Amino acid sequence: MDNSKALAVLENLRKAIKGKDDTLELVVMALLAQGHLLIEDVPGVGKTTLVKALAKSMNLEYRRVQFTPDLMPSDIIGVNVFQKETSSFVFRKGPIFTQILLADEINRTSPKTQSSLLQAMEEGEVSTEDMDYVLEKPFMVLATQNPLEYQGTFPLPEAQLDRFLMRISLGYPSKENEIQILQNYQGIRNLVDVHPVVSGDEILEMQKSVASLKVHDDILSYIVKISEVSRSYEDLRLGASPRASIDLLKASKACAFVKGRDYVIPDDVKEMAIPVLGHRLILSSQARIERKSIESVLKGVLKRVTVPVLSNE
Repeated sequence: MDNSKALAVLENLRKAIKGKDDTLELVVMALLAQGHLLIEDVPGVGKTTLVKALAKSMNLEYRRVQFTPDLMPSDIIGVNVFQKETSSFVFRKGPIFTQILLADEINRTSPKTQSSLLQAMEEGEVSTEDMDYVLEKPFMVLATQNPLEYQGTFPLPEAQLDRFLMRISLGYPSKENEIQILQNYQGIRNLVDVHPVVSGDEILEMQKSVASLKVHDDILSYIVKISEVSRSYEDLRLGASPRASIDLLKASKACAFVKGRDYVIPDDVKEMAIPVLGHRLILSSQARIERKSIESVLKGVLKRVTVPVLSNE
């Protein structure tokens, strides 16, 4: 199992984001699983730098859209423009026609504009009045939102959240890493040490390898049981959907690949459970009153599911 290219991308990200190796692994895993990423964090911790470093590592086309309350779906997808010369309309493509799209502060725009991303994220296509356009692969949406800012925001509905493979948070750096950032902030900002290490075609090949990884039936049963328990768990009002089960499987395969294995083990599933399921579940009223976190509740769900013991066949 040759995961050297994936590790090269990971090493590139480490040059831009200091001291967040576990989180950066999740970014690479989401990419290899052909998923989209929701980055929920406070301003100024490097979310935009992370996305730019990812795009530069693969030499892919990158665009950033600042989501605002007055942003319209046509500002994302594109618009038909009338041409006097030909007396006809010509479709002018919007920023979604890229390979790495940064949807910055996605919760600051209206649900109507948020929903304009749904088809592209789910199917890799964009439909207009006249045509269907297939987006160039690899295609990945990385959206950011500030969890502490509520005024003037539109929380993402469950249907939109369900389209994101994972939700991650960078968090504040340690004292030592923040000193490194201060010493090299100009170089980090300009990504002077980040160079393309893999092509788009190589990413597609790795994505195919991830999709074809072996998965034992007991692992499939383990994933389904986790979802089933979440649907009836006392601290949850909304459990995991079948799409969440599929995404947990995809993420577990990507986890195995990054770790150099061509098969999935239960630890891969447990490692991916919180980033894949955390944003899809809704706590019960009682759990919120008791100030329980979604992470602690998910750990309780995992404890109720028997971990399969796989043979060495």
